[in-house]
Amino acid sequence: MSTMRRFRAPLLPIDSPTGRERALIVIERLIKGLLFKCSMCGNCLLQETAFICPMLCPKGLRNGPCGSGAADGCCVDPSRPCVWHLIYQRAEAKGSLDKLLEVQAPLDWTRVGHETWGTVLAEARSRGLFSPSFLAHADEWRGEVTELFRGIRQPEWWQGDDQYHPPRSNGAASRLQAALDNGEFVLTAEVTPPADSNTEEVLQAAVGFRDVVHAANVTQNPMATTRMSSLACSALLMEAGVEPVLQLTARDHNRFTLQSEALGATAFGISNILCLTGDPPTKSRGPAAGLPFDLDATQMLWILRRMRDEAQLLDSRPLKKPPILFLGTAASPNDPMPQHEARRLEKKINAGAQFIQTQLVYDTARLKRWLAALAERDLLQKVHILVGVGPLRSVRMARYMREHIPDISIPPGLVDRMERSPDPKETGLEIALELVDQIKDMPGVSGIHLMSLGWKSILPRLLKEARL
Repeated sequence: MSTMRRFRAPLLPIDSPTGRERALIVIERLIKGLLFKCSMCGNCLLQETAFICPMLCPKGLRNGPCGSGAADGCCVDPSRPCVWHLIYQRAEAKGSLDKLLEVQAPLDWTRVGHETWGTVLAEARSRGLFSPSFLAHADEWRGEVTELFRGIRQPEWWQGDDQYHPPRSNGAASRLQAALDNGEFVLTAEVTPPADSNTEEVLQAAVGFRDVVHAANVTQNPMATTRMSSLACSALLMEAGVEPVLQLTARDHNRFTLQSEALGATAFGISNILCLTGDPPTKSRGPAAGLPFDLDATQMLWILRRMRDEAQLLDSRPLKKPPILFLGTAASPNDPMPQHEARRLEKKINAGAQFIQTQLVYDTARLKRWLAALAERDLLQKVHILVGVGPLRSVRMARYMREHIPDISIPPGLVDRMERSPDPKETGLEIALELVDQIKDMPGVSGIHLMSLGWKSILPRLLKEARL
């Protein structure tokens, strides 16, 4: 943990602290820094995260891991452990895992870099918590202190909780939702927007997908690389007769643009939205390594669900015509600690996720363990699960994914099979089709999400031979 690159706040035009506040900042930074490697985010969650600062996560995630790390590594920096796995492990040892289900608010950027203790003490005094009458009643005093800390970490414009919020709307928001609600086994595929303004690729994909898939995902700047707008490509698919799933990443949106993008999507008749945290900016080709994350996927779901069900923007303004949305997110069945991944997913479902598209699956034994962990927490009845499948194009690709991508598990037998094959491409396709056959009959699975993994030309054949 000592080498962990910590969260760094950007410089913001906030009021300069007074002399007293500066002294408290120095004292708090010194003590909490030594004890917890505190990043002075201004919205402390140490009591909820087993006294491990979640801002040590390179993405600054406050609601759990990004899903791209494994128990012994992190997608951003594989040389160190994922801080959120450490939080889960310590919380489990302390018996406080349920505290991690509360949906935490995005940072109040005007508080970043400021002290927290002075705010807590001032609010405590205003409530009279240090008066003899309160101190004499320990249980009542403890309850007031708990509410005090909750009020500080959960501002009035947020008020996150740990409860499930079923959709309030009647009827299906999209054809994809209607098919899932009717018990159909669905098929989705993926479209990667072009890296220029040429729309021909998108239209060609639409021709190949029409009448074959229930919906097509439109990725947003994969690998943190600039591409055509996901919303624009989704609108093109709609015009071509293919229902899109609009991907929105927390990396590319702050709390303002997220809400405007959802309203714009509804204006185009686009209702399926997949909320992702996104690949870190460090994976990009440009100088973007220092860009902060304003949101995470869980917070995105919370905001969009409230817009839809409560007709309310984050700033509390009412919406005369709320957006019509079918909300989804991603999950990782390959996590070696499926009970932790189940809790992370429960938090997303509570926040608003109605369907899940998983990371690529090659190890069906791990998938079964993950589904069992979800069933144990009674989650399979609350969400539709689409399992990710993609063809391995070469032995080199299979080895690289197995050794360097922490959230993908490829059994050694599959790699050996491709190495022995006279035609690894054909074997990779056979493996994908076999996986589809094994997965489609598993209880709790509602569909398959096919990914091309850069092998776009194989998708039409894969879609045809999958026999779904």
